[in-house]
Amino acid sequence: MRPFENVVAEHGRTVLRVCRAALDPSDADDAWSETFLAALQAYPALPADANVEAWLVTIARRKAIDVLRARARLPITVDELPERDAVAELSVAPLQAVEAADLWGAVAALPTKQRLCVSYHYWLGLPHPEVAELVGGTAAAARRATSDGLATLRTLFTTGGH
Repeated sequence: MRPFENVVAEHGRTVLRVCRAALDPSDADDAWSETFLAALQAYPALPADANVEAWLVTIARRKAIDVLRARARLPITVDELPERDAVAELSVAPLQAVEAADLWGAVAALPTKQRLCVSYHYWLGLPHPEVAELVGGTAAAARRATSDGLATLRTLFTTGGH
């Protein structure tokens, strides 16, 4: 079995791309580290004929999901409480408020499955069957989530909503 340092050197960039496809840069760096810490523990038991890159991508995807879940549980701090009428608009506000935040801000505002499918398919170049393996579900469901995410992004950027 190859030394683990060689595995990190060979696949580190791919794992970082997977993490960055789902997370903002600071969270992606943390997920990258968590991926390799988990991989280091499990590496001795990995079969010799295993696809190491696919194994690491799977771990990275799960670590990214863990970060997203942890972030969703954190309270949102605000300087002032919104008026009651503004509360009804909060679910739409993230998409309408995308101004100079560029494309990443809009992608980050997509629902998790759409964000992951768009990121894995367009930024990593993975075909929909592989995207489906990473996010769970069928290739058709991954294709649909990608399409829905792109439709939202097109609407934002063609109607001047950004």
